[in-house]
Parts: sequence; structure tokens; C-alpha cells
Amino acid sequence: MNINHLILRNLKKNLKNYYLYVFALIFSVSLYFAFVTLQYDPSMNEAKGSVKGAAAIKSASILLIAIVSIFLLYANQLFMKRRSKEIGLFQLIGMTKNGIFRLLSAENFILYFSSLLIGIFIGFSSSKLIMMILLKFMGLETSTTLQFSVEAFIQTLIVFCAIYLLIMLMNYLFIKRQTILSLFRVISSTESKVRKINVFEIVFGAMGIVLILSGYYISSKLFEGDFTTINELFIAMIFILGSVIIGTYLFYKGSVTFITNIIRKRKGGYLNINEVLSLSSIMFRMKSNALLLTIITTVSALAIGLLSLSYISYFSAEKSAEKNVPSHFSLTTIKDAEQFKEALKAKDITYREKKINVIQVNANIADIMDTNLKELNFDPNIMTLPVISDKSVKDLDLSKDETLFMGYNDIVEKMMSLKSSGQIELKGQRESISQKYRGLKKEFILPYNFTNGGLPVVIVDKITFRHLKDDINPKIQRESSLYIGIDIKDKGKIEEANNIFQGMPISEKPTNLSRLEMSNSQKQVMGLAMFIVGFLGLTFLITSGCILYFKQMDESEDEKSNYTILRKLGFTQGDLLKGIQAKQLFNFGIPLVIGLVHSYFAVKSGWFLFGTELWTPMIVVMIIYTSLYSIFGLLSVLYYKKVIKEAL
Repeated sequence: MNINHLILRNLKKNLKNYYLYVFALIFSVSLYFAFVTLQYDPSMNEAKGSVKGAAAIKSASILLIAIVSIFLLYANQLFMKRRSKEIGLFQLIGMTKNGIFRLLSAENFILYFSSLLIGIFIGFSSSKLIMMILLKFMGLETSTTLQFSVEAFIQTLIVFCAIYLLIMLMNYLFIKRQTILSLFRVISSTESKVRKINVFEIVFGAMGIVLILSGYYISSKLFEGDFTTINELFIAMIFILGSVIIGTYLFYKGSVTFITNIIRKRKGGYLNINEVLSLSSIMFRMKSNALLLTIITTVSALAIGLLSLSYISYFSAEKSAEKNVPSHFSLTTIKDAEQFKEALKAKDITYREKKINVIQVNANIADIMDTNLKELNFDPNIMTLPVISDKSVKDLDLSKDETLFMGYNDIVEKMMSLKSSGQIELKGQRESISQKYRGLKKEFILPYNFTNGGLPVVIVDKITFRHLKDDINPKIQRESSLYIGIDIKDKGKIEEANNIFQGMPISEKPTNLSRLEMSNSQKQVMGLAMFIVGFLGLTFLITSGCILYFKQMDESEDEKSNYTILRKLGFTQGDLLKGIQAKQLFNFGIPLVIGLVHSYFAVKSGWFLFGTELWTPMIVVMIIYTSLYSIFGLLSVLYYKKVIKEAL
């Protein structure tokens, strides 16, 4: 057999065993090429006016390079260890280390660059589809064509050639450093199989669970008023991050072994075949893979969390815009309102109009505050709040000494807890008025540009309002004290009315707002974020799933002799597969479940900063991620089935 036949034979064998590596490489190349193509696509100019689309895509492509590089280098390391005996045999038959390196390089070159070219072709073919998905997420309507980008092609070649050179360097160093004897011992030394549970593992296991639960508990209290200063919030966030990551590492290092050992002890050491194949292996394998599993779990939680938050913001865009702009259109001068109304009449668009006089008043709300805000630059003794008359609110009639708050922003509510009753003081320029606080209503009545960043609107009796208006402090008043809200009666004509509004000079004033335009702007920003996070998350999911799959391939080959013995003892293929299925449920399920729980507590602690809806976006993201992740567990079971079948 000459060297060419040897290369082709090994190439065929590796392609058969590591087809997922080839798939992940093709997928990564195609996704990267498509991402880079987006940077040079003229259609992206449509996004540059409102968001830095090309810059965001470029940043994402850099992160994509990091994910793919780490995956390819790690996968190559696994393959080299897996082929250590083969390399040792080549040396035994007289091949030099340089000759072996050239042989492996030739195999890798054919496999790698074939996958690279296929990936570029797929990336080119799908670039238009990816561009259409991005534009759909961003709510932009523009034409896009399928075109091959030479710049993207050159950039992709440079990046993946650099990764290939790193892989070759890794292979060269591996071959040079190993002796023939060490090559035959590499596989047996890759996994640490400790057979005795010591007291440190028990302590580490307990510490891991306590740290994770502590992080969860602090995260649930993060924005509930327990931490009232910037320093306290910062320390709490650092504690949550550190305790959860360290706790996850200790969980894999000791907790899994500790828990499975308790199960084994409760059974008196008598395990059935399913428990032997699942629990016994997991007890010792997860400990040696603790760092890898911690990284996979943490990044999975990060991907799920970021995607959930971006989807929450995208999903809540309309409701958020409705809170920020209560009417379809908000204007602040009679002149602008008259121009807009004339334009609507010219197009036969009917509308409703409401006007509200707004004044700014310094208020002392310390008596109803449930939080210390001094270190957050909020002084409850002098807080500027918008004040309107109760006659501006439908079905509301207050007495002279009563005050009601309306339109409390969720973020402010979490940071500034209010009591249900108490006294407040409204300060004019010369005198103050004491009022009885009647509570808080969620309904939003003024746009955000009147409410000082989401603070509540103070509703008072019309007599009290008139008194405050006569005694206003001119230093704290805004440019406009009049809110004019225009609502379109026919909802089907809102978009037409918005086009009219955007085509008029009045839309350029920051105080004149369109609810639809605000919703569209948020969808553009968060649509781009969701697109980028989604594709990066998908890339990480596939690469991390492949790494776990490769680890299971290694384990199955290591345990093949055990399966041979068990088959000779009379156990059927079905008997062994039940234990293997339970094992894969643990191997893939534990990192997945922990990642999901981590992301749940992370999202739950601050989701209100991003939108108004939590459960639907988060559940959708988790279901999709779990479904895709489960595919790799299924593929691992199928590979084990093949190994068990060949064991006898």
C-alpha cells in the first residue's frame, strides 16, 4: 500500500467516524461567509440610518470566529488523542515523525478545505435567505438580490486558513512531543477515573449546591428593594456571577459524584445493568470533564438568556411603545397639532384629540417611599414630578386634599418601592400643599418626555392644580406644558397616518412622537440583536453539542470491551441500550437543565428592563434550544448502538 492509498483510506475512515465534525465545519463556514456577505450587501444600507447594522454584523462575525476556532482546535485535540495508537503504529513500522505529520496534514487538508469550499457555496446560496430573515426581523422593506461577494470570499479564506495553520501547529507539536510508548497510553490517560469518593468531594459537592442556590436567591432579590445603593447592586451582581459559575464547577466536580454515590449506597451497592451503565460511568466521567461542562453550561445559559431578553424586547415592542406614547401621536404645540390635523383631514382620516395641561412640581414623597435612593442620586424630599388635573382623567374625581399616582414605569417600580398610603408634599415657588396619597394606577396617561424618565404622574383635584399652576417654579418647567394626543379612529389607517406624520417637518422635533414609529424603531434594534444572538447561539449549540458527542464517541470506544463481556454474559443489545439511554439523558440533560435554570433566574431578575412580557418569549426560546440540543443526545445513542452491535 503506497502513501496515497493510505491517505485515502484514512480519510474515508475519519469521514465516516467524524461526520458531525465535517457538518459543524461546513455549517460554521457557511454561516461566517453569509455573515461577512451581509457587511458588503447594499441592502444593509437600509439599516444604517437607524442602527449600525454593518458594525453589529462585523462584531458578531468576530465572536463567531472565536467560537469556531475554539471548537475546531478542541475537536482536533480529541481526534489526535483518539488516533494516538494509529500514530504509534506508523512509527513502529518505520515512518518518521515528519512523515506522519505530512500524512495527517494531507488528510486534514483534503477534509478541511473540501468542507471549506462546500461551506462557502452553501453560505453563498443561503445569503439572500439570511438577509431576508434579518430584514424581516427588523421590519424593513427593501429589495435584496443573490450576489457573490469577492471581499467576503477572501476574508473567509484568510480566517479559516489561519485556523488551519493553528490546527497544523497543534498536530506538529503533539507528534513531536510524544514517544511511541506515550502514544499508546494517551487514551487511557485522557479521562481521570477515580474509584474512591473522599471527604473533599462531599464538601465540594455540598458547596456547589449551596453556591448555586445562593446565587439564585440573591438574583431573585436583586431589584426588589433589598439593594438600594450602587455599591450594593454591584457587589450583589458580582456575587451572583461568581457563585453560580464556581458553584456549577463544584457541582460537576463533586455534587454529581456525591449524589450518584448516595443513590448507590441506598441500593446497598447492588445495581442493575441499566444503573451500572449510567450512574457508575457518570460518577467519574463528569468529574474529569468539570471545566468543559462548566464552560458549556455557562455559555449555554448566556445564549439562552440573551436570546430570551432580546426576544422579550422584540415581543414587547408594541406594548412598550403604548406605555411610552399613550396616544397614536403625541404633540406639544397647538401649531404642530393643527398642521397634522389638516393633513389627516386632507386624506379623510378621522381622529380623536385630547389636550392635557402639565406642570412640573417639586414633591416630597419620603413618607411613602419604601427604598433609600440617596446613593442613586434620587432625593425623595425634592423629586420633580409631572402634575395634571383630575378632569383630564376619565371617571376620576378627587377631593381637594387627595393625590393619585398614575403610569408607574416597571423599572422605576422595582427600584423605587412605594407604600400604599401616606402623606406627600407638593412644593410651589412660595408655599407647599400637603396631600393624602391614595395609591398607584398602572394606566399611562402622558408620554415619556413629560415624565422625567418613567416617574409617575401626579393627579390632583382641579382646584389644587389651579393653585399649583399659579405658584409654579419656572426653573423646573419643561419647554412645553401642553400635551396633545391624537388617536386614529380607524386602526387600519394608522400606518397611513404615520407616513403622513413622518413626511412632515414636525416629526423632526424630539417632543413630537409617533407610537408606531417608536415600536418600529425598537423592533429594528432588537430584531438585529435577536438575529445576531440567535445565530451565534445556534453556532455555539451545534459546536458544544458536537463536543459532547465526540466525548461520548471516545467513551463508547473505551467501554467497548465492557460491552463485549456483557454481551457474552447474555445481555441483549436492548438491555444495554436502556442503560445507555439513561446515561445520555444524564450526560446531555444535566448541562442542559442547569443551563436552562441559570438562564431562567438571570432573565427573571431583570426582564422588566427589556419589555413587558416574560413567559411567552422565554418559554419559546427554551423549547427551541432544548429541541435542537436533544438531537445530539439522540445521535450519541445511535452511535452507542452501533458500538454495542460491533462489540460481539
